[in-house]
Amino acid sequence: MTDTIIQAEKLTMGFDGTSILEDVSFSVNAGEIFIILGGSGCGKSTLLRHLIGLQEPMSGKIVIDGRELTGADAAQREAILAHIGVAFQGGALFGSMTVLENVALALEEFTTLPTPAVHWIARAKLRLVGLGGYDDHLPSQLSGGQQKRAALARAMAMDPKILFLDEPSAGLDPITAAQLDELIVHLSEILGVTFVIVTHELASVFTLNGRVVMLDKQAKGIIAEGRADALKNDRSNEAAWRFFNRRLK
Repeated sequence: MTDTIIQAEKLTMGFDGTSILEDVSFSVNAGEIFIILGGSGCGKSTLLRHLIGLQEPMSGKIVIDGRELTGADAAQREAILAHIGVAFQGGALFGSMTVLENVALALEEFTTLPTPAVHWIARAKLRLVGLGGYDDHLPSQLSGGQQKRAALARAMAMDPKILFLDEPSAGLDPITAAQLDELIVHLSEILGVTFVIVTHELASVFTLNGRVVMLDKQAKGIIAEGRADALKNDRSNEAAWRFFNRRLK
């Protein structure tokens, strides 16, 4: 029996009373790589912001690890979000802090661990993403791919059950992007954490080989769900088939 770690039920989301996504429902299994895919403006980032508690849906509910996020009070919300990690698209590293200090920040803020233990954990996370020895570098001294890896290490600092990644390979050259995708797959295998990944990069989707939900701007919701290989070959879903095969018509 597979455990469900995220449940979205009949979500309607938007801004100022205008909906962007309507009646969206899906579940995420513990330990899987789950991919939210779609073209520009389809609502991928909007859905992500709701899943990580930055916005409340217009209707519907989100349950994370058995606890409802929607409508939770401040203390309940903090307890739920303590079990997730987020790596934003631009990395969002603090430029005046070293890589080690960036990764250590949450540990210093939310635990009572002594400084040597905090730094040991932070270094271990950096080694996991291939940045051993970069402790004293500033973000500006890292390449784009290294900044993405540092952001991933910071997201893992508190040993979350779920890691949310927003466009992790955006802005990277194809080789660096592929290396990052392979790292995500490796971390999924060795750590057993759940990855929820927002992307529009087809190459990444096929490398990550996770379960996909595809959003569509016109439909205001999910138009396809499944594995990338199956969706690429399924002519019965014309919009998804064209997207996966890069066909205009």
